[in-house]
Amino acid sequence: MAVIYISTILILSTNIRLNFFQNSIHSAVGKDGIGLSFDDGPHPNTLKILDILDEFEVKALFFCIGKNIAEHPEIYREIIKRGHVVGNHTFSHSRKFGFLSTRAIISEIQQCDRIATEVSGLKTKLFRPPFGVINPKVSRAILATGHITIGWSVRSYDAITSSPDKIYKRITKDLKAGDLILLHDNIPQSAKVLEQLLVFLNQKKLKTIRPDHLLDIDAYS
Repeated sequence: MAVIYISTILILSTNIRLNFFQNSIHSAVGKDGIGLSFDDGPHPNTLKILDILDEFEVKALFFCIGKNIAEHPEIYREIIKRGHVVGNHTFSHSRKFGFLSTRAIISEIQQCDRIATEVSGLKTKLFRPPFGVINPKVSRAILATGHITIGWSVRSYDAITSSPDKIYKRITKDLKAGDLILLHDNIPQSAKVLEQLLVFLNQKKLKTIRPDHLLDIDAYS
């Protein structure tokens, strides 16, 4: 019985789209466009992503890690300068995130907010938990910090798949209006995938809308 309970909690905690412990926004039903989101920057590879987005005149949402903002403040500011929106992805993106205490999670979120505001002057309201982990402790932390939790409806798995073609096919297989796509801007193959994806969206006449506009939410406080 204990094994079943633990297994159930693990499944519920690692699937943000179930909205079991925390209500998260994953898509925009009824909208006529899709949204692009990128995790784990800022990173030198982010600049290539920004150039491709500029080429196609597309705006995206970047969930940034606090320690990476501290390491690459100029890239973080460049994301904002080019008209994209930014969100909180914790300070360290700890692999032990799901096992941290509520207090430690609050600290992770607040540290990221602090460095992001110091670098940009902006206080984001948007938060995406590392690995999409939502458990009771994470939920309490988000309630305490007052952030809006953003998930995704299309996960590319670009962080674990090295083949751009496989990533592209996974994204486009069942893609529909209202979807919010998860990619990573710190991974080299994401640039090729992004180019292919934006060509595909143009061919299908699917608009790409900045995610805060797609989801009808305010990104900053």
